[in-house]
Amino acid sequence: MASEIEVNNSPAEELQNGEGLVNNNSVVVGTVEMESIEDGRLKRKAKRRIKRSPGKEMQQVSVINGTVQVPRGSKNMRKSRMGRGRGLPKKGGAGGKGTWGAPGSELYEEAECNDEMDPNYDSDNQRSNNYFTSVAPELNEEQFQHFVEPIIQEYFEHGDTSEVAECLEEVNISDKKHEVPKLAVTIALEKKATHREMTSVLISDLYGKKVVNEEEIAKAFDNVLNDLGDLSLDTPDAPEVVGQFIARAVADDCLPPKYIHKYKGNVETDHAKTALDKANTLLSMKHGLVRLDNVWGVGGGRRPVKYLIKKMVLLLKEYLSSGDIAEASRCLTELEVPHFHHELVYEAIVMVIEDTGERAAEMIAKLLKSLYNSTVVTWDQLARGFERVFNALPDICLDVPSAYSLMERFADVCVAQELMSEKMRSRVPVRGRKRFVSEGDGGRVKDQV
Repeated sequence: MASEIEVNNSPAEELQNGEGLVNNNSVVVGTVEMESIEDGRLKRKAKRRIKRSPGKEMQQVSVINGTVQVPRGSKNMRKSRMGRGRGLPKKGGAGGKGTWGAPGSELYEEAECNDEMDPNYDSDNQRSNNYFTSVAPELNEEQFQHFVEPIIQEYFEHGDTSEVAECLEEVNISDKKHEVPKLAVTIALEKKATHREMTSVLISDLYGKKVVNEEEIAKAFDNVLNDLGDLSLDTPDAPEVVGQFIARAVADDCLPPKYIHKYKGNVETDHAKTALDKANTLLSMKHGLVRLDNVWGVGGGRRPVKYLIKKMVLLLKEYLSSGDIAEASRCLTELEVPHFHHELVYEAIVMVIEDTGERAAEMIAKLLKSLYNSTVVTWDQLARGFERVFNALPDICLDVPSAYSLMERFADVCVAQELMSEKMRSRVPVRGRKRFVSEGDGGRVKDQV
């Protein structure tokens, strides 16, 4: 048996001499009985590649038996071992769960404490989430009448329902919205058919704009029916007119059809019964809902021109027959066409020329004088009517040969009545007199003997 001698030389030197094998830092010299081939092989463990780039603190890393040995002081460092970053602590030392934050960060903290139970809560420094709006006080009965009545009166002048809705939204009438349709109907009872049509349109548009609802409109007509006794004193036909308003509201879907039926057997006054019967009759007609669109008739400039001319001619004929100026003025006013009054002046003068009598000329001049003094017919409409007659005289002369002389005679009457100025009188056309050959004009001059 060969003796074993331990040598402290490095394994590399022994391998270089070829005198021994390395096995756990021990070398066997001489003849060695090899129990197996594998025991005689050089056993080495491959070093693992360190994937991470070592930083400055990793320079002292050593590998022992294939194991990476890290110094104890660098083991728990938070610095990245991947070689990235500037070497500063994560989040400035304020990261991680349960940390207090970086020193001095509380001085720059902008977050507000919204918890009232927090000892740091300061009510004076909290931002207010309250919003302030202006609230108008509710109008009383007197203020409501004083504010809303002028709005409705102005509506009859301009006819703009949107402006009425905007004016009503500016005031607080939450508990008195039903008074708006009632006041509009009450005012319209004393107005013309055109204003009543505008009132029906106003109620329908206010309902469409959600200014008033169905219950408030029904309550408004309930109050009107209860006040019909007093309203009939000023307007005798108030029950029939209110019945037309109710029927029109049902046709415009502002009132339910059951509104009329709920009053059956529950009507206390005769006026209310008359109004409800009128509404029921209008709704029961064939195609009643369609016909109710014209329940107030067609008025004003929406009427055909031929219809208006026919009414004016009939008005003048009745006046020449009766001589009633007030009735003629009333009929002309009811037509509601102040922009078309020049047609009345034209038809009146043509009627004077066709009549060829002095009585008709005097009566027509008197009528025009009365209409002009009462401002029913304005000066521009009067002058425009005269101009139309002047331009139409050549055609009128075909039916009335003496039209020019009759026009001159009537112009003198108008000047006397101050219906025509001297300037306009000078513009009255005069047909030139024809002179014939027998009078020596253009004829052959006889030879002197």
